Amino acid sequence: MVYGSEEIERGSVYLNNVGVSSHKQCYKNCSMAHTNTREQHQSLYLEVTSSTNEDAAFPLHTSISLFLLSYCDCKCFKVHLVTAKPAASSLSLRGHIPPSLDICDIQPGNLPVLVKGCRLPAVLDETGRYCRAGLAVVLRHIINRTMEIDPSRKDVLALLGFKKTCLKACAEVSQWTRLCELGIPSAVEEHLQNPADPSLHLPSTILYLEKRLGEPVKVHNDDKIRRQKLQQQKQQQKKKESQPLEDQENLPDSDSRSEGGMELRTALAKLSVDAVPPPATRESSEIRRVKTAELPPLERVFAEGLYFTLTDVVLLPCIYQYLCSLQMLSPGTLSEVPLLLRWYGCVQAVPGVLTAATACGMRLPMDLHAPQTHGPPSPSSTPAPEAVTGVTLTDLVEQDGMEGGTTTAAVPQAHFIGGPRPTMTKLKDHGIEAVFSIHPNPDWTLAWNDLPAAVNPTEGKMSDVRAIRKRQQLNNLVAMVMELVRTGQTVVDFCSGGGHVGIVLAHTLPDCQVILIENKEESLVRAKSRSAELGLTNIGFIQANLDYFTGPFDIGVALHACGVATDMVVGHCIQAGASFVVSPCCYGFIQNTVKFSFPRSKRFQESLSYKEHMILCRFADQTAVQLPLERQIIGKQCMGLVDLDRSWAAEAYGYSVQVMTMVPESCSPKNNMLVGRPRENAPAR
Repeated sequence: MVYGSEEIERGSVYLNNVGVSSHKQCYKNCSMAHTNTREQHQSLYLEVTSSTNEDAAFPLHTSISLFLLSYCDCKCFKVHLVTAKPAASSLSLRGHIPPSLDICDIQPGNLPVLVKGCRLPAVLDETGRYCRAGLAVVLRHIINRTMEIDPSRKDVLALLGFKKTCLKACAEVSQWTRLCELGIPSAVEEHLQNPADPSLHLPSTILYLEKRLGEPVKVHNDDKIRRQKLQQQKQQQKKKESQPLEDQENLPDSDSRSEGGMELRTALAKLSVDAVPPPATRESSEIRRVKTAELPPLERVFAEGLYFTLTDVVLLPCIYQYLCSLQMLSPGTLSEVPLLLRWYGCVQAVPGVLTAATACGMRLPMDLHAPQTHGPPSPSSTPAPEAVTGVTLTDLVEQDGMEGGTTTAAVPQAHFIGGPRPTMTKLKDHGIEAVFSIHPNPDWTLAWNDLPAAVNPTEGKMSDVRAIRKRQQLNNLVAMVMELVRTGQTVVDFCSGGGHVGIVLAHTLPDCQVILIENKEESLVRAKSRSAELGLTNIGFIQANLDYFTGPFDIGVALHACGVATDMVVGHCIQAGASFVVSPCCYGFIQNTVKFSFPRSKRFQESLSYKEHMILCRFADQTAVQLPLERQIIGKQCMGLVDLDRSWAAEAYGYSVQVMTMVPESCSPKNNMLVGRPRENAPAR
């Protein structure tokens, strides 16, 4: 369902069925198809699946997108329901679609090429050349478009949270984004597919969310709110003491969590469009003298803390369907998630939520029953995920640091006594030393003085010295791509940033198609602007996490992809059977993830432990020109060993890989370059 095996399989089928020679024609057709619609709304593509009885159904990421459109009252998108049975989908799902939306059906084979190469949901702009894909990216874009049309919707803007960063970090690096965008929707859909399976009644992701909802929150002005809460508690206590003894027992507890108290009122006041700021009042001197550490903590009202955000929008359709299932099949399980039920009630109190939910076929509120709780649950009242599912919280949320959950900053210095020399010596004893191939075209260079200004990196916001080094880096990558590329092929610039590599390639290779993939909107918009200035017609832009791109391509490039991003790019190229030219960066950020473990190759795994490999990675980052020459040399050797491990891992999949140094070496402290191409008769990937 949500980014699951079916979608991955669909992407693989697409890779196999779409020939390389058809790429260019597809882009031409895509461009022509949108020539007459540039004045119309942007197109939003949402997936429709088939339920167990072959009826049309919405996967959760589609339900979430429709709920946000309803909540924002956003009508600025043409919504396309992607289904293999277009005649029946709109009719059978009519009760789950907000009536204000402009809806039509489209079959997967008729999708524009950029959309076809991405996992849904996806938004294609009016030009047909800029695609946003992935749940978090699409939802944030819906909010931004709503604000462009109606800047008065402060309640919609508030969904982006403090500093507008809610779900902005990509799922590859953010545990929280990954949990909300992938973990919880996938777990709920797995439960809905097998509702009678007791092992799926309390998914580990739900238990993690329950635990998170019990944690106190901190906001940038929490001192003031906490003092107001303390004053309210004291007033309630005085009121309680003034009552007869027999009446005191009937008064609500001042710290009861059942209704949210001060926190919920503060959150709802912020959302109210017509709210009048309260008059400035000072707390009593008694309250002002209380130390900050002694103030009562703020209870977590919503998923990210005190305020209703985009995260709550994502969770509501998931939790609604999950609770509906539990209420019907296992009502006793509800007692295990009291804080989730409390959150569910708080969300319904948000203005506009009930109306939006009703338009999407969600019948809120539900009559849920759970044991009464007084105060926060004890640590033992919430079962550990491993006790229910055998999955630990560390397994649930991809480790964000070293082995055992230790971050880089927390690694004891004792691990690094002696520097990398003992590790390098150990590798040498196993016959492993850094080896660099000779650069095949060290003198190759682009004619920079003859290129349009928008192609030159000097147009970007960088110093002249840095711009010269950037041109030298581009010379190296483009030279190697020229060795590999053939007419009509597709080149993908992963982690493209402002488009320095992709734009040069699109201008230099007019008979090829170039796709820029980047998850930072600001960078990709800047690249799109430069492309428009040049009038390039063989270029497309995808704002998405790398994993959400599933389209076919022939060559993948990445300049200074940070940490494990290099491994993700190489892995993506291997999966697609594409050649690659990558320049790694930020070796010190390399760490084990759900998808990758280090060392990567069998020979390195037989020679080094994870921690020993991490020593190489940390010292591979010590190549800056400000360091002593001896340390720079050792750093370069460590870079070579880390990239040798990467190259051998790729060779295990039938690739021929060279590790070489950019010329001149001074173009960057991170001047390694891996060039890989698939051999004939390579093993299955």
